[in-house]
Amino acid sequence: MPTPAIPDSVRDLVHLVRHRREPVVVQAVRSTAAAVVSYVVALALSSEPAPLTAPLTALLVVQVTLYATLTTSIRRVNSVVAGVLVAVLFSTLVGLTWWSLGLVILASLAVGHLVRVDEFVPEVAISAMLVLGVARVGETAWDRVLETLIGAVVGFLFNLLLTPPVWTAPAGAAITGLAARMGELLGHMRDGLTGRTGSAAFPQAAERLHEARRLDHDIVQVDAALRQAEDSLRLNPRVKESLLQRVVLRTGLDTLEICAVVLRVACRTLTDLAKARPHGSLYPEHIAVALHALFTHQATAVASFATLVTAQISANAEQAEEDLARALEAARTARDRVAHLLLDEVRGDPAQWQLHGALLAEVDRVLDELGVEKRTERLVEELDRARPRPAGVLARLTRR
Repeated sequence: MPTPAIPDSVRDLVHLVRHRREPVVVQAVRSTAAAVVSYVVALALSSEPAPLTAPLTALLVVQVTLYATLTTSIRRVNSVVAGVLVAVLFSTLVGLTWWSLGLVILASLAVGHLVRVDEFVPEVAISAMLVLGVARVGETAWDRVLETLIGAVVGFLFNLLLTPPVWTAPAGAAITGLAARMGELLGHMRDGLTGRTGSAAFPQAAERLHEARRLDHDIVQVDAALRQAEDSLRLNPRVKESLLQRVVLRTGLDTLEICAVVLRVACRTLTDLAKARPHGSLYPEHIAVALHALFTHQATAVASFATLVTAQISANAEQAEEDLARALEAARTARDRVAHLLLDEVRGDPAQWQLHGALLAEVDRVLDELGVEKRTERLVEELDRARPRPAGVLARLTRR
């Protein structure tokens, strides 16, 4: 008997329920609800037939974490109110023309700097233009101030009563993605050791160097995702031990950033070696095979480290730590074998002994940064730095 087809509507509903806890979905629902509620409240309190400034302000306020709301909502509301007041003044005097629009923008930007709204200076001009275009009469523009306050209050209450989502999952995914790209780079470094000789080796090594440099852009994106996650953890009543989670993610990114820099230097070393050997292979076959195994174990260690860092939101931490320990042990064993082989190579041909030594030093630095001891030391240091020190605060208050 054939299985009945599932209707598309049911499939979409199942998909929505399955992803209802995703931060993007939660944030979209919260923003929509806050905008609708602020519009309903503004309809009851404002004389405007379509008080759209209220939902606009609510969207601006609710599109942040709870910590960001407490630290930036005042500046955001000030920017909107300042823009409304500028628009009220110009709509009363001259109305909307091409030259008054220019004066409104110029005056709004100047007022934004005067009231110290910092990064929200452009919103002063945006609010002024919206009000000037919608409400050309000065009397009705005052309703925009009321609508702005309604939207700000509703947005703030939504963030206070309905806690914003925690963005640790996207941050963990970003860290895992960065580790995957670093693993791909190590795989390309590994594959470039064999099958390339003579003039073909240098372009291949140069391409790996450019790939390593592109990791800087990836690190910037991961840092932005991590900052959002850190803000979502601060002052969030749904999160226990938020300080530990923030420090684990931050120190994990710091470690991967250091490893990315070291890998870029290692790619430079291989590029210089390819340039110094234009008519031969980078390494003899037996050394290339040993380095192949070393880079493979390094890539596994990087992936295991990312799993360990994000284990609080994705897997068991103990299992991740065991996997990392095994990967590092295998990598160190392969490193020792490569060191012995390179020592024999240097004895026979000491021309590039500096490059061989530099490559080993870079491998050692990556393995050291990924080690459990180094990670524990960095975690303890960051926790001590991040924890408040009541004694120092009390001493300063006493002196004052």
